Amino acid sequence: MNRQDILSKMTNDEDRILASRLFDKIEFCTKRNSVQYTEFLDMRQRQLLEKILHDIKYSNYVAYGGYKTAERTILIFYPSKLEDVFAENRFDFNTIFTVINITLPNELKGMYSHRTYLSGIIKTGIKREKIGDILSNKDGASIIVLKESVEYVISGLKELTRFGKSEFKELRLEDLKIEEPKTITTDVIIPSMRIDSLVSEMIRTSRAKAAEIIKVERVFVNHELVVKSSKEVKENDIVTIRGKGRFRVGAILNSTRKGNLVVQIEKYIS
Repeated sequence: MNRQDILSKMTNDEDRILASRLFDKIEFCTKRNSVQYTEFLDMRQRQLLEKILHDIKYSNYVAYGGYKTAERTILIFYPSKLEDVFAENRFDFNTIFTVINITLPNELKGMYSHRTYLSGIIKTGIKREKIGDILSNKDGASIIVLKESVEYVISGLKELTRFGKSEFKELRLEDLKIEEPKTITTDVIIPSMRIDSLVSEMIRTSRAKAAEIIKVERVFVNHELVVKSSKEVKENDIVTIRGKGRFRVGAILNSTRKGNLVVQIEKYIS
């Protein structure tokens, strides 16, 4: 299957552009014999591109977002001469990524959330694909960006009133501090472990609305896109609902007399 065959079967213009850029990166990697990489991808985009890579049997790439469990990642393509470097984990990812660390003034510490930083970035006009994960904490946040975008991102954020008194510092990936995420735990009663039942309870909506959210490709289980409402979910699975947050399926506590299940759900909070 070649480039044109794959692109011609795509009906979504954004997906077609994304796939076309993928082929360009592979071509540049081969012709220039150098490392190439995409911009940041969400989980749906990454799965789309990795399916194409699987179909064309291309394996000289890695997906990475600056740390092991990053949700937003890029695809990095490398020439044959660097296969050993990547296989032995000797590639320096600091040549691609930079961490922008924001420290808030004392009077604002503990007041900003992930949403505050994301809305600020959007307000500056910085494209979302230039930004990786945003890791917020009580003192500020660490934002993973592509190295070539650092100055643009910092200058844009500094112009915002909310960050006017904040301190900005560039860090290497190894200096990134990953804090244990905070969660809120609730018990829900569901008829089965189907994903539509769980999504319905996670975001407090109807089963029909949950099924629609799944249909429009907004739900992921363990970073894999889910397209069928009937998918069975297991304990400890991570469910991500685009625009609604991330959840962990906890223990099945017991069952009711009617045969429903009582399940713990943990919602990750910023």
